[in-house]
Amino acid sequence: MNDLLYLFKRNIQSERLFQPGNVLLLAVSGGIDSVVLCELCHLAGYRFIIAHCNFQLREEESERDQRFVKALADNYRAEIFLKRFDTEAYALQKKASIQVAARELRYQWFYDLAAQLEAQKSIPIHILTAHHADDNIETVLMNFFKGTGVAGMKGMLPKTGKIVRPLLFARKRVLIDFAKERELLFVEDSSNASDKYSRNYLRHRVIPFIEEIYPGVEGNITANIERFREIELLYMQSIAVHKKKLMEQRGNEVYIAVRKLLKTVPLKTVVFEITKAYGFTAKQAEEVIALLQSETGKFILSSTHRILRNRGWLIISPFPQSEMQVMVIHENEREVIFEGGKLDIKTNEMNNKDIELPVSPAIACLDLKLIKFPLILRKWQKGDYFYPLGMQKKKKIARFFIDKKMSLFQKENTRVIEMNKKIIWIVNNRIDDRFKITTKTQFVLEIHFVGKAN
Repeated sequence: MNDLLYLFKRNIQSERLFQPGNVLLLAVSGGIDSVVLCELCHLAGYRFIIAHCNFQLREEESERDQRFVKALADNYRAEIFLKRFDTEAYALQKKASIQVAARELRYQWFYDLAAQLEAQKSIPIHILTAHHADDNIETVLMNFFKGTGVAGMKGMLPKTGKIVRPLLFARKRVLIDFAKERELLFVEDSSNASDKYSRNYLRHRVIPFIEEIYPGVEGNITANIERFREIELLYMQSIAVHKKKLMEQRGNEVYIAVRKLLKTVPLKTVVFEITKAYGFTAKQAEEVIALLQSETGKFILSSTHRILRNRGWLIISPFPQSEMQVMVIHENEREVIFEGGKLDIKTNEMNNKDIELPVSPAIACLDLKLIKFPLILRKWQKGDYFYPLGMQKKKKIARFFIDKKMSLFQKENTRVIEMNKKIIWIVNNRIDDRFKITTKTQFVLEIHFVGKAN
């Protein structure tokens, strides 16, 4: 018992997790791990508050856990906060798994509660969880199988912002022995016995199987976690050097010289580390590399950004912040449905050289030869401009709206179609003069806007 308490206090000091005078907010489920955490904090003389989440997923068992934690807090004469969550409803609303929903709910509440307590007590509050070394082994294996790269190999850190994990140095069996020696009471979560959850499957089946082949594998993984923490530091230092050489910030865009990037080694790793901050995946790193050999105008998209090849540059640009999802229109698409209606798209051959321009602003007729797919459909944003049909000078879209005396509602719901950072059509308004059909036009791209029925 004294050994674990000594190692617990030494770990807190060596990792600089918190100061003795700080207040600790302990996340307590009532299971053996969190009960041991409470006992260690009590024996070490730390000031702590208990927080318990009732996810209402196990009926009477959830109520039993809440009663137990309340009694535990009374035993330590500790302040306690209890929170009930409708976890199933939240998971349905967010289209997330129960595990993801529970994690989001509890951590958001912990952060909110810590901020509230800090404001009241005017003293730093740290959120402590009872994650231990076995949890970290499982996390590293899950990260490895999911392909999270070097960052995932270091597992959970002893401290991440306000979250502190002071038991990561200790194996589960050490906590069990401590609980037995101190005759600590705790509750069992019946869901921990189920293998339907990936973490439990690893715990009950995969790790014991590997242990049969490689005895001592858990200890080796624990040692490797320490090594990977240091490896990642070196790795990120090297990535920072590459970023500084390659990335040039211009306003809200990032420019990367194609020639410099082509000479970079290792190319794929550096590309991934640069682009992941903008929502791009490891798989898309290959697509970014392909852009280095493509012609001007090609681009790829994440949920928040676009990477465009423009002459000798790759340009990373954010999409405008709006409720409307940015949509990509590919060459073979004939119908695009979006929040404000739909677009019907077709191509026609220009047999009649006597050009008849469409009367309706809901129809755009464009010279197909001048159009390069894919196109982007999005809401207009401040700073957008185009060359209105019949004019040789560019005009800001905001000015165009003023001249047309458009209402605020009309402005807010207007979309544009963009190609290679050029607006080719203000949907249901006017096309850009540079892409109009002429006597030389052979094929026409015709786009019909159909608004939603009221």
